Amino acid sequence: MYEENAPASHRVWDSANKGTSILGINCTQPEKEHVAVPGDGKAAVRMRSQKVAWAFAAGNLYTGYFVKTINMSGAEIMMGTPFKGRPKALTGYLHYIPKPIDFVKSSTKAWKGKMDQGAIDVVLADWDGPFRTNTEEGRFIDTKNDPAIIATGTLVLTKDTGGYIRFTLPLEYKNGRTPTIVMISATSSRLESGLAGGEGSTLYLDELSFVY
Repeated sequence: MYEENAPASHRVWDSANKGTSILGINCTQPEKEHVAVPGDGKAAVRMRSQKVAWAFAAGNLYTGYFVKTINMSGAEIMMGTPFKGRPKALTGYLHYIPKPIDFVKSSTKAWKGKMDQGAIDVVLADWDGPFRTNTEEGRFIDTKNDPAIIATGTLVLTKDTGGYIRFTLPLEYKNGRTPTIVMISATSSRLESGLAGGEGSTLYLDELSFVY
């Protein structure tokens, strides 16, 4: 997503799949062949869910940067990048190919056999900097109760789109403040945090932009 060892000031997009890449499995990769708008140098992103050894990894992408892997299955991530503006919506192209959920834990076994779901999320906030997520400590962005959050938007993907489709994700504002951080995230299996997903579920994203 950016050059190796780039400083934080250069980082816009990253993936939490750094742990799986150690095992030679890259769930999130640039896609140069299957793009929404062809052209020289064009590339989309492909996120694909996979079983990894004893666990399950969803392809994912976010604005921010990966800090470290914790105990092989957890991660610390800085979510968000500097931003000022009050857009009405996020727009772009997506192609989603869900698979039946075949990986579950005891807490998510009711999902087994149901169709997987992907998601795109946007958060605008006036935090002092990126939000430090820690999966081992259960530290996640609280979109309902965090007073620093200015606007949110979520698009849940529930079916095969049969190719690229144009999408528009409206943002819902809670107040009139100006954000300092934007966090955009996408995943091929949104239930991964509950340890459930379908191997092979794939989400392509291309040509993202804000509408004002």
